[in-house]
Amino acid sequence: MTTAALTKKDILVESLSQLDFSNEPTFAQELRSKAKEALNHLDFPTSKTEYWKYTRLGKIINKTYFVQNKNAVPQIDVTSFTIPNLDSNIVVLVNGYYSDELLRIAPQSGVTIKSLKNAIQQPDSFVSNKLGKIAKAEKEIFIALNTVSFTDGVAINIDKNVACEKPIHVINVVTEKNLIANTRVLVQAKDNASVKIIESFVNLGGAESFTNSVAEFFLSVNAQVEYNKLQNKEGESYQISTEQVYQEANSHFTINTITLDGTLVRNNLNIDVDAEGCETNLNSIYLGKESNHIDNHTIVDHLKPNCNSNEVYKGILDDNSVGVFNGKVFVRPDAQKTNAFQQNNNILLTDNAVINSKPELEIYADDVKCSHGSTTGQLDEEAIFYLQARGISKKSAINLMISAFIKDALETITIEALKNYIDTKIETRFTK
Repeated sequence: MTTAALTKKDILVESLSQLDFSNEPTFAQELRSKAKEALNHLDFPTSKTEYWKYTRLGKIINKTYFVQNKNAVPQIDVTSFTIPNLDSNIVVLVNGYYSDELLRIAPQSGVTIKSLKNAIQQPDSFVSNKLGKIAKAEKEIFIALNTVSFTDGVAINIDKNVACEKPIHVINVVTEKNLIANTRVLVQAKDNASVKIIESFVNLGGAESFTNSVAEFFLSVNAQVEYNKLQNKEGESYQISTEQVYQEANSHFTINTITLDGTLVRNNLNIDVDAEGCETNLNSIYLGKESNHIDNHTIVDHLKPNCNSNEVYKGILDDNSVGVFNGKVFVRPDAQKTNAFQQNNNILLTDNAVINSKPELEIYADDVKCSHGSTTGQLDEEAIFYLQARGISKKSAINLMISAFIKDALETITIEALKNYIDTKIETRFTK
């Protein structure tokens, strides 16, 4: 480890040192202590680190950040960040802190939505048994950083045989320049439970910031979870996002990742399929512009037989933007009759846009159906001309083709208002 690297890490850790967690119960303090110890042995990945080879972190780690005290968090209006025509439970995290003032939750028996910071303090909470159990600090420096210093987050528990009636919308807002926000989401869906979650990441006034988020999902037998992640941070903003998922028998997990903006965005998605009959869907649309760098890194680990996973990632890259897709599917020896599909398709709108695509399969079982593929191309100029010849403007023709291209990546979004919202955002983007 070089002195320069140590200095960068020390500076980043120092920016978090003012945080005081001394009032937390023993299990939480031990979790943070172990993560801090792991942090001492972890280094920031470089281009020589295989699973980070296409993404350089200099833009993040060369800056100096501060963490805001909860008492200094400003009051804000989040109306512009809500989803039109969507009746949902709303939770807001401002600069890393849960906002009681902006909370809007409809009480429902069997559904618990709480501040993670408050849930940690309750001895009967599921948090003490689940927090940090699958997001391992010793394996990844950004998970370690988050575990050492997450200021707050959301704890969601859906009891056995309960269907959460309204989607839960978690809005992460950053308002300050040079601020670092470490937030955490913990979701437990018990047997036969179901829930739909939206988590959006935004900032006010293009505030230059760094968000390091971690989410852990525990799906029990027959549980169903749909998680929709919207990333739309304007200006000079950075985000490292990690989702860890654990699936038990016959559970269904769907994640839809929609990246609309962000200077540097890295999504780490790791799913352990640890029982028979599971269904796993990973879908993403990422739109790059200017000098955006958007990196999606996924791992689906099939540990048991008779499971399906489907992965569809669609990228549209403009200007000098860079996209990365590195998806890996493991099929372990016991995972016979696995059906795994992985597809990455990209459109480059300029000669300067770049995509690095690396879908991978690692199969140790012999009775499986697995396939992967990757394509990169440009919009069909003849098709655009054909549409123009029938009275459609060029901008509208481009928008029609882009909408057709991304359509199948939106199919697993079951919240109609959210789907319409995304359609509108994309249409606005490509008809300006």
